[in-house]
Amino acid sequence: MAAEATDAPRDTYEGGLRKVARVVLLDPQDRILLLHGHEPGDPADDWWFTPGGGVEGDETREEAALRELAEETGITEVELGPVLWRRRCSFPFAGRRWDQDEWYYLARTAQTATRAAALTELERQSVAGARWWACEELTRTHETVYPTRLAGLLRKLLDEGPPARPVTLDTEIV
Repeated sequence: MAAEATDAPRDTYEGGLRKVARVVLLDPQDRILLLHGHEPGDPADDWWFTPGGGVEGDETREEAALRELAEETGITEVELGPVLWRRRCSFPFAGRRWDQDEWYYLARTAQTATRAAALTELERQSVAGARWWACEELTRTHETVYPTRLAGLLRKLLDEGPPARPVTLDTEIV
């Protein structure tokens, strides 16, 4: 996870609304790639989430989405599509509260092998791996997934295609 300030080292988030770009990455079988994260030092406090992170310096959200995807998964052969969803969220993580304005971009790839290429120190302490999920698996899982309605959102995306304009999701505060 990266800081918003240009001269701040990565992983230095000091509050305020963090601009975030996330990627809803689909493979040729319409599976979605999720990362498996956990609270640093407590692997039992875990969840699944889409790749992505904070906008750095003057980069665009699109640039941040592609950079974060490459850093967290090693996947660079993608076709970045439209913004599907936007949401605000607030959650405790790594001893502080994170307040985020997240934009979720659709992307497709044929490259399904993943390799964390450039994780930050905080990510090395809190990301346990990646997995491709079929929509039906997401619907049935009892594991925590963010955003919390991801299974239904993915089903609607696969059935109806991308929305004409980004859908604003409910604010999530943990």
